[in-house]
Formats: sequence, C-alpha cells, structure tokens
Amino acid sequence: MIKIVHITPLPNYKLHIKYNDGVEGNLDLSDLVGKGVFEKFNDVNYFNSVKIGEFGEPCWNNELDIDPLNTYLTITGKTFEEYKKLEIN
Repeated sequence: MIKIVHITPLPNYKLHIKYNDGVEGNLDLSDLVGKGVFEKFNDVNYFNSVKIGEFGEPCWNNELDIDPLNTYLTITGKTFEEYKKLEIN
C-alpha cells in the first residue's frame, strides 16, 4: 500500500509529494482553486498549510483532504488497474 511520506506546498497551487515506494512528483491543483470546497484555496496561506493527514492523505486543517491514491495515480500516470497489478506482485 502506498503512503505519502513527505509533502511540500509549491508556488501556483502545486504540491510536491513523496511516497514510501520512492515515487515523487508534483501535483497541480490550480484548476481546483475557488471551486466548491476548494474556495478555501483562494487564501494561499491556507493552501500552504497542507500536511499529511491521519490516513496518509494531503490534508488542510483536518477539514479538507484529497485521496492519496488519486494523487499517486495522477503523478505516475498509472491507471487504477495498473496500480492494482503492482500491489499484487
């Protein structure tokens, strides 16, 4: 099971995420800014307060989070099926 081991906010609403399997990369969240619950990202200080949540997810003040598997798939470009095959092996 993949887990986020380090997360760093970057300029322009990006996150640099490192996983326990050595994969790391940048995740661009700029397209979410100002939309629905992500309206809170309009405050860049709020966005920069990102931490690793209780379940290994990118989390903001324990009130807003993003699925860590989804971030992994986005960063690696893998499909869920490809990820499941990696987990089985």
